[in-house]
Amino acid sequence: MRTPSFLTLLAGATLAALTVGDLAAQTPPPGTNAAAPGGGGRGRGGFPRGPMLPPGPPAPVPPEVAMPRPTAEEVARINTALQGFIATSPDQALLRKYESLLMVQVPRDNPCIRPTGGNLSFRHQGFMSIATNRDFELMFLGDSITDLWNVTADPQGNAGGKNVFNKYFADVKVANFGISGDTTQGVLWRLQNGESKGHKPKAVMLMLGTNNTGGASGAEIAEGIGAIVLQLRQDFPGAKIMLLAIFPRGSGPADPNRRKCEEANKIIAKLHDGKHVFFTDINAKFLDAKGGLIGFRPADNLHPVEEGYEIWAAAVAPTLKEWIK
Repeated sequence: MRTPSFLTLLAGATLAALTVGDLAAQTPPPGTNAAAPGGGGRGRGGFPRGPMLPPGPPAPVPPEVAMPRPTAEEVARINTALQGFIATSPDQALLRKYESLLMVQVPRDNPCIRPTGGNLSFRHQGFMSIATNRDFELMFLGDSITDLWNVTADPQGNAGGKNVFNKYFADVKVANFGISGDTTQGVLWRLQNGESKGHKPKAVMLMLGTNNTGGASGAEIAEGIGAIVLQLRQDFPGAKIMLLAIFPRGSGPADPNRRKCEEANKIIAKLHDGKHVFFTDINAKFLDAKGGLIGFRPADNLHPVEEGYEIWAAAVAPTLKEWIK
């Protein structure tokens, strides 16, 4: 019988169409630190952002997180089969009405794996100097959530993680390569353009991806993180990588960006190999019984305050210090 197989195809096509529609509808939510398309705005501490460079070619992605990408020929064959099913279906009129939504599309180019940079050259130049001239054992890599380990409070008076950092990591040689507003494509560009050249850390803590939620799916974000892990393995073959789950965000479990991060986390967990890459999910420690955030700014439900940095450091410092002995 042909009907069951075509129904399966139909369900898959509907899911694909809904995913494409979701991507098209996403815009960065107000009050987040998501980088605006093409650059613009200011980084942490008011550093001006310059113009963005054109995106580079797609970075390679580990097979564990690679999205299925049918060819144009395969898509044409699927859609021909779907049209044949619609033509013989008792629900033909209804299916014709929504035919454009049911047809499978060739997956779009994933911006999360195209290295993009140049908008924070001041910070980038400083990190390249650290990589070349400074001795360090542990690298922190990420966006503002990592960047704010550097400050007691930001210019708006929001508490950062500096006091907690001093408590847990004062005896460790750490290089913090976090930049507020950064994305997977930004970190890829930074690594490929000098920040991984020079000193080789014994361990890397990577926490990244929340700034990609404004325009990417969870699967696309996972590919971006996977591409960074692959780059780190190439650049620092002797280092252990603590790959943190993207931290929870939003006011509750139904927050769409939290769900997107959770989708990405389920995928990047596959990168754990227990030898070089260690997926580490501490998110439950940040959540109360109703799924509300513990230790984050109430104003944005995104950035940790000192309590959140305490939870974070207490969870990861023993392992990181063991790795760099």
